[in-house]
Amino acid sequence: MPFPFAGDDKSTVARLLNTLPQQGRLEWIGLRPARREQLLSVPEAEAETDRHLHGDHARPKPGGKRQITLIQQEHLAAVAGFLGLPEPVAPERLRRNLVVSGLNLLALKNRQVRIGPDVVLEITGECHPCSRMEEELGPGGYNAMRGHGGLTARIVQGGRLRVGDVVRVEPAQ
Repeated sequence: MPFPFAGDDKSTVARLLNTLPQQGRLEWIGLRPARREQLLSVPEAEAETDRHLHGDHARPKPGGKRQITLIQQEHLAAVAGFLGLPEPVAPERLRRNLVVSGLNLLALKNRQVRIGPDVVLEITGECHPCSRMEEELGPGGYNAMRGHGGLTARIVQGGRLRVGDVVRVEPAQ
């Protein structure tokens, strides 16, 4: 069987995977002050290198793959559509730290992104929904989130994040 697409070779696929000229935008920042509490929407936050967002209750281990979570703004409307809701789901209901628009986050797995001038995140994997989505969104919430749960990341370089910051893909190393 030929490599994934007839006529393509590994160099072509590698080139396609590295073609990410778009820039995104940080649309929302959320902090969880304590376990099972509502997320607080904040205009800015401090990302601590290899730790977490300052003020968020999560305390991941250094080197951990889930130090911060991201979701695409475009998926908020998709999740709402699957639930028959007329408006996009409010980001605080989905329990992710950052909402980003304009970039296909799934295309960034195993890549680094820079948010604003300082913060660099390494996208480490998918952030699958949990059973709390049924509690938060009602019956079908878990399934509405499948494939739209966002991504997890490690904070490679900390600094200040602000709503409105540009999100750029770092060059492949």
